[in-house]
Amino acid sequence: MKTFLIWFKNARYAAIPQSLLPALVALCFASQTPGFSLILGVVSVIGVVFAHLGSNLLDDYFDAKMNDSSYKDRLASKGIRARIAKCSYLTDGSATIKQLFIAATLFCLTALALGTIILIFRFDQWNQFLWIVLTTIIIGVFYSGWPIRLSYHGLGEFSIAVLFGPLLMQGVFLSASGTISIPLFFISIPIGILVGNIVYTHAILDYEPDKMIHKKTFAVVLNHKKLNSFFSFLFNFSPYIIVLLGVIFNILHPIYLLTLIPLPLSFWLFKSILSFQKNPNLDPIKKWFHVPMEQWKEVNAAGIGWFMLRWYTARNIIILFCLISAFIGLFFNI
Repeated sequence: MKTFLIWFKNARYAAIPQSLLPALVALCFASQTPGFSLILGVVSVIGVVFAHLGSNLLDDYFDAKMNDSSYKDRLASKGIRARIAKCSYLTDGSATIKQLFIAATLFCLTALALGTIILIFRFDQWNQFLWIVLTTIIIGVFYSGWPIRLSYHGLGEFSIAVLFGPLLMQGVFLSASGTISIPLFFISIPIGILVGNIVYTHAILDYEPDKMIHKKTFAVVLNHKKLNSFFSFLFNFSPYIIVLLGVIFNILHPIYLLTLIPLPLSFWLFKSILSFQKNPNLDPIKKWFHVPMEQWKEVNAAGIGWFMLRWYTARNIIILFCLISAFIGLFFNI
């Protein structure tokens, strides 16, 4: 158990809401269907979490193989502001790359085993289920893995949006209900974009160090502050525009306008990104509405509060958006 908890922490458990909340939204929507199975739904949600953590560890593994894990510390020492302490468990010697690979493999195999259980009970939908699982595996492994390395060619944010939005949510819905859902597909698009926004915000904040090591995130591919600001605007606000259009054209019930509640947080985040691009050394001010921000004291002590405050905000936006969507799916059946 102790070893599991260590690797659970190493797998960046703070990012779990990125996958857990979209999965729970799909589970709430599925609860209104005739073929709903709570057990299979819960199994699928647990599988999603293990797959997410396994993917995070694989990302660390491939990054460490591509670059010395201390490269951001060296860049920071040269005056380039970088989010240091990535893969700190490798740089401080508490784990080896081999141990990292084994842990990532075990997390992913656990997710695959849970998926196999679901497939047995939903075998009549094996073709749809298999398509979702295989596509998820391909994106998850090759997000940082050779030879495709999506995150190194400007496709990371879009891969995440597809993976954590439509693919994940339809997979959980299919597992729990035995069918797929068109209304859920529509709401999964803004959810996927908001998850992708976490990665894109990360990419803008790590623009200089990523560029130095030739990691072509979407921000590096754009290679222009105004373009990066424009796409930050799209990532932050297009989800709300999609919801508004859905309501206007009677695709979504007006109650979905409740998902606009996180909009002030999105305004703050976008403004903070603009501020960062003008002056990277100007730290944002922590406000009451930024919570939750777990381990904030440790984050500040590590010197990455400037990064994590923005990261937490991007994550908390998706948390709030998903909680509202889950409430609608669970109680309104529309």
